[in-house]
Amino acid sequence: MSLKCGIVGLPNVGKSTLFNCVSVGGAQSANFPFCTIEPNLGSTNVPDKRLEVLSDICKPQRTIPATVDIVDIAGLVRGASRGEGLGNQFLANIRECDAILHVLRCFDDGNVVHVDGSVDPVRDKEVVDLELQIKDLETVNARIAKVQKQATTGGDKEAKKLLALLLRYKEALEQGKSCRSVALLNDEEAVLAHDLFLLTNKPVMYVCNVDDASAVSGNAYVEAVREAVKDEHAEILVISARTEAEIAEMDSYEDRQMFLEEMGLHESGVVRLIQGAYHLLGLQTFFTAGADECRAWTIHKGDKAPKAAGVIHSDFEKGFIRAEVIKYDDFVQYKTEAAVRAAGKMGIEGKEYVVQDGDIMHFLFNV
Repeated sequence: MSLKCGIVGLPNVGKSTLFNCVSVGGAQSANFPFCTIEPNLGSTNVPDKRLEVLSDICKPQRTIPATVDIVDIAGLVRGASRGEGLGNQFLANIRECDAILHVLRCFDDGNVVHVDGSVDPVRDKEVVDLELQIKDLETVNARIAKVQKQATTGGDKEAKKLLALLLRYKEALEQGKSCRSVALLNDEEAVLAHDLFLLTNKPVMYVCNVDDASAVSGNAYVEAVREAVKDEHAEILVISARTEAEIAEMDSYEDRQMFLEEMGLHESGVVRLIQGAYHLLGLQTFFTAGADECRAWTIHKGDKAPKAAGVIHSDFEKGFIRAEVIKYDDFVQYKTEAAVRAAGKMGIEGKEYVVQDGDIMHFLFNV
């Protein structure tokens, strides 16, 4: 399952520094606008202590974590929706992403230039929002023009449903609101909304990039952002990209943990960012565990057993018969599949079973 989170924001807010911390890709990071031109793509492991525990128990030949792709996209400026700066390229790159990590500068530093001359994360957020909203309004108006005749004179029921949704999006966008603020009425509308690929309908996390001293408790800039996004369906993460860059350069786990403790942090911001991105995408993990391999597999919350089987191989889904399911805590307690089975803790599940986060699964299939 290939899923992308796009790191976006104005130039010089710390996007590429953050990208370098979370990704195996190496993005250029410098103190001038449009340092990033082509989008940088990297894949990062999703930290999960449960996989480490399973690996310690099974002693497999290999351990494979879940991954999420992170894309560092060129900085956006006012007028991007009209093609200013690298606007057209920026918007096209966002459209290809499943979720947005919107980095906001929440620190003062006279040595780092700001494209608008002063630090104001709420203003910066609104600049990016406006450009995305303008582009979405163009898309919505074009689709309305296309389906309106079908819906009003052609009697097309599907066109009527789509038109009703488009008109609600149009109203929100004209009020300066993002499409994600429009509540969907049912699953059918959710499918229609997804197929529109609207920029402001993507899930978003606001990443407040702060100075070292504010990494634990935040600062006034962060509080201003919290107030500004309180009515959005969005998440906020406070992180110091500069601190994370220092952590990333440390060789040993012990050194990193000691540094974090000195900072008053329980875990690095990068770990919280990756886990937050995973959650933002509505994802969860199931495991396969054995002597050959322990592996974390990514599925969407609510996926049923055949769909999960298909993540491993399409034949598993096509020929699905049943799934043997062990709960993570039971496996940790009994240590082996045989002991779990003997204790009566092995679940036998069919096609309607909704996979739970942390399930350890074995699929039976026939093709």
